[in-house]
Amino acid sequence: MTRTQPVSPAALPAGTGRNAESVAVLRRTARLLMHRLPQFTDQVAELINHQEPAYRSPAMDSDMLWHEVHRSLRHSVGCLINPQELSDAARRCTWRIGADRARQGLPLDALLHAFRLGGGAVWRELLDIAAQRDPESMRLLVHVAGDVWNFVDEHCSIAAEAYRATEREMSWRRENRLRLMTEALLEGTARVSDLPDIAAALDMPERGRYAVAAVAGPRRAALHGGPGQSAGLVWHRTETADFAIAPVAEGGPGKLAEELRARTGPGVRVGISPAVDGLAAVGEARQLAEKALAACPADGRVALLEEHLAAALVVSSPELGSVLTDRVLGPLLKLEPMDRDLLLETLTAWLECDASAQRAGERLSCHRNTVLNRLRRYERLTGRSLASPRETAELSLALTAHRMLRTP
Repeated sequence: MTRTQPVSPAALPAGTGRNAESVAVLRRTARLLMHRLPQFTDQVAELINHQEPAYRSPAMDSDMLWHEVHRSLRHSVGCLINPQELSDAARRCTWRIGADRARQGLPLDALLHAFRLGGGAVWRELLDIAAQRDPESMRLLVHVAGDVWNFVDEHCSIAAEAYRATEREMSWRRENRLRLMTEALLEGTARVSDLPDIAAALDMPERGRYAVAAVAGPRRAALHGGPGQSAGLVWHRTETADFAIAPVAEGGPGKLAEELRARTGPGVRVGISPAVDGLAAVGEARQLAEKALAACPADGRVALLEEHLAAALVVSSPELGSVLTDRVLGPLLKLEPMDRDLLLETLTAWLECDASAQRAGERLSCHRNTVLNRLRRYERLTGRSLASPRETAELSLALTAHRMLRTP
């Protein structure tokens, strides 16, 4: 018996404070019923099979039903004879039946209906046996009818609690199995031989195309509502970030980004990997999603790795990013903060405007000549040429590194 099984006092009378003669008739009649238990089991099993359709399923064959009914009746009728000694064994028997039926998938209502059918059959059989021996004995049994039905109700409650406890355990096992499978995919430790089972359990094709989203921030749980499957995604929670495995169409993870962007607010950052082929590559996608997350510019934003490759390169090698920043921007970083920030802002705007001084000036609310003067000043301070494609590319990376690696 599991620790969650209820323990209650014996529901049947021991004679104290009751009609002792009625109790004696009950026990005497129960002994006679015990002698004909196999034949009575046939009747009860047939009754349940006839009146409860769930017991006619292929999973519950006639031999299984007969042995279950016989075991239950043996314990229950035994309790009518000697409740003090046999009540605990009867409760254990009922608990086991409730747990077995939950594992089998039999509906709880069907289980309780079968218990009540059995209880009613026992009561009618006791009345018939008593009437055959002495009509007066049958009338005496009426005084203990409440005790007998209290016993039936108690065991219905035990069966129901066993059923629900087993369902909870099975649900936990299923969730834990899915969690471990998802974790193995994301860690890249899933065995190739296990992939078909994982695909079936997660209801995802083994050879489909997938992207992984990495979600961080104190409010990240609001994005998916918890572990498990949600809106076509399979989520996995860790201490530092949550990950979602998402099937993607041939067009790539753009649709996933749109869906998450619509639900992402302050306190949440999202990084999304490129698409990969097959569940076997989900571990690689997770690593790329983490790089995209590290490159995500701010809370409330969603970063597709494909759109933030420069930032991802920087965060993947922060040491090289620091060297590049010092080489390309070193003289600027030694200026007074206001002067430094003005030049950095101008360089960033100029690059983002495709090297157009006119458009950069419009963005910065200044004349294009002002932009050109600031660009020339950068060249004088650093000795670098913005006419060189290589040095311009290095400048772009250095500005990204400065933004990503600077201490707030």
